[in-house]
Amino acid sequence: MERMKLTEYQRTTLEDNFNKVSKFPDETTLMLVAAECGLTVAETQKWFRLRTAQWRQAEGLPAEQGSVLD
Repeated sequence: MERMKLTEYQRTTLEDNFNKVSKFPDETTLMLVAAECGLTVAETQKWFRLRTAQWRQAEGLPAEQGSVLD
């Protein structure tokens, strides 16, 4: 699968939303962020899913959402 090539503006906007708004955005938030970045909702959702996995790994949690006991 090819990696998305993001502009600096897109990367900054996505990171700001991830850090300040929600790590688990709802459908409306995804649509708004996608529109602001000029990405599709699917691309934005994929970015959030991958970024959340990175964040969870950095926090010492399993990459997928679920119980810490998994």
